[in-house]
Amino acid sequence: MEKRLGYTEAIERAGDALFRFPLKSVRGVLLMEPIAQNFEAIWAFCPDPTDVLIATYPKAGTTWTQEIIDLLLHNGDAEACQRAPTTVRIPFLEICSPPPIPSGLDLLLTMSPPRVIKTHLPIQLVPEGFWENKCKVIYVAHNAKDNMVSYYHFDRMNMTQPEPGPWEGYIHKFMKGELGWGSWYDHVKGYWEEKEKRNILYLFYEDMKENPRREVERIIEYLDLSVPEDVIAHVVQLTSFKVMKENPMANYTFIPKGVFDHSVSPFMRKGEVGDWVNHFSTVQSDLFDEDYEQQMKMANIPFRTNI
Repeated sequence: MEKRLGYTEAIERAGDALFRFPLKSVRGVLLMEPIAQNFEAIWAFCPDPTDVLIATYPKAGTTWTQEIIDLLLHNGDAEACQRAPTTVRIPFLEICSPPPIPSGLDLLLTMSPPRVIKTHLPIQLVPEGFWENKCKVIYVAHNAKDNMVSYYHFDRMNMTQPEPGPWEGYIHKFMKGELGWGSWYDHVKGYWEEKEKRNILYLFYEDMKENPRREVERIIEYLDLSVPEDVIAHVVQLTSFKVMKENPMANYTFIPKGVFDHSVSPFMRKGEVGDWVNHFSTVQSDLFDEDYEQQMKMANIPFRTNI
């Protein structure tokens, strides 16, 4: 049998063969073309009841949450969590690119449950098996202004997503939901509205920054884990922004420059709450706030743009 390529090895082999994929609509949500083309297979995925799903809008604290959960499941063993890059340890459900890069579905086939799985899909596109099998689902939300800033810089350095264009135009794309994985507004509202019914642990990036230990303890309780006090403290320390930024298995420096160009912007850029003030002009902020008020007026989600 031919040896299956590892994720990182496959990306390195692909090199500069990748390009910025256009976005295609799937049930009214814009997704990168390869994901849209493979959506039937993604929708048909049936998880094991023991699987855990981490769901976020892009650049909302996904990698941070992945690392926290992986460490908790390995009792704070940092060496165990160096076994492979984040992308291999916690497959990205819907991601797929041309060969030889294996899809998230391909990676999941090589793993035995319980598995931790990542997705950026809005709740209506999450495969029904996650709800039917009552899987644990952890959602992380990031305030709109900071999330947009992070996504803008990510789109600049990610050579597989559409060219972001100038900042002043990107604001309008964000407000209209014309980015990969669609509208931030619909995304955060969708999971919020279903959190009680579907037993979703809904976390806020700002809360995680303000008091990481408290939020780690919430994750522990939700996952029904038993973790000693010293291990909790160790996990909090290992998942600080400073430590993770230097962690080669979590900071995405393992992805070749032809895919993620860290010279344009590092994947782990600042990790701050309130960086939006360095990007928005007063006019842009007022325009954004007015639109935000309209799109979120019935949501009552307690977002904070500073802590």
